[in-house]
Amino acid sequence: MPRSVNSVAKRARRKKVLKQAKGFFGRRKNVWTVAKNAVEKAMQYAYRDRKAKKRNFRALWIQRINAGARLEGMSYSKFIGAVKKNGIELNRKVLADLAMNHPEAFKAVVKKVK
Repeated sequence: MPRSVNSVAKRARRKKVLKQAKGFFGRRKNVWTVAKNAVEKAMQYAYRDRKAKKRNFRALWIQRINAGARLEGMSYSKFIGAVKKNGIELNRKVLADLAMNHPEAFKAVVKKVK
């Protein structure tokens, strides 16, 4: 009996990968072997950078809080320590937003913890 090959599934699989490679440059978008490798690598980067994004945003918030706190004569670490000690339950994201967009509200928070 001759060997049966499931060409329908094979074509669907390749079509799916080539669709994911849409927007890539050159052979990466339309040659199967190159596109497969490019899409696999892109998926690895996407997975890694979903984690890195969280770290990057936290670092950004810390920089913004630090800048706002230093305008009020405090360092970041002293400010965060005072916030925790006074039981103010604002996270870094909210504090950074206050420091950036609502300086008077941030100043009130600093005054409360001093």
